Formats: sequence, structure tokens, C-alpha cells
Amino acid sequence: MFKTIRSYIFWAYERGSVQYDVMVTLILVFMFVGPHFIDFHDKPVETVAIHPSEVLVQEKGREGDSVRFIYQVRADDLRNAHTDEERRAAILRIVEPIGGDITIERIEPVADVHGQIIAYNAWVLR
Repeated sequence: MFKTIRSYIFWAYERGSVQYDVMVTLILVFMFVGPHFIDFHDKPVETVAIHPSEVLVQEKGREGDSVRFIYQVRADDLRNAHTDEERRAAILRIVEPIGGDITIERIEPVADVHGQIIAYNAWVLR
């Protein structure tokens, strides 16, 4: 019994043997079926511009003749903007050279895992 377990652990079987096929099948079952039953607590990491002058842009579809984008601006780039209007003006000042004539629909804060606001998503029509 111990010899069989040891040979499975050290992958001692030749390709094409029944034992090899069983091991590969178990690995594939774990890879494709496991995530449906096992909670690995994995989440996508929030992507934030690393360099202070970077702005992340994502296209989010069309609305009539306009195109909707999400511009993500680092919170540090907004400097002393404390109210919503100050944030809107600061984001507009940063985004307009990139996007041209735009209309900001809404602004949402982006927090890290500790709850600190690290960026703002600006939903923009262009």
C-alpha cells in the first residue's frame, strides 16, 4: 500500500499506463471541477495606475452618438479636492487633454483592501 502511494506521489508511472492516466484525470478534474465546489477566496485585484501621471481608460459601450468611457484617476492626482465639485473639476482638468470634449456622468471612489480611497472612476461620455 505504501509503495503504491509513494509511486503516485513521486510520479513513477510511465506515460500511457493506467496509473498515469488516473493521475492526469484527477489533476484535470481538480482544475476544472474544483473551483465550483472549493472557495479559494480569490478576487481580481483592482488595477490602478501605478505612475502618478497615468490614467487608465476603459471603453464601456455606446449611448446614441456618444461613447462611454471610464477614466480612472489616482486620488493623489486630485490633490486638495475635498468636495464633489472640486473632484469633478480636478478630474475634468486631468482627463480633458486625453479625451477632448467630454461630459462627466458620475464619479465613484475606488478603495483598496483596507478601505483607503486610492483612485476615482469617472464615467464619461465623449
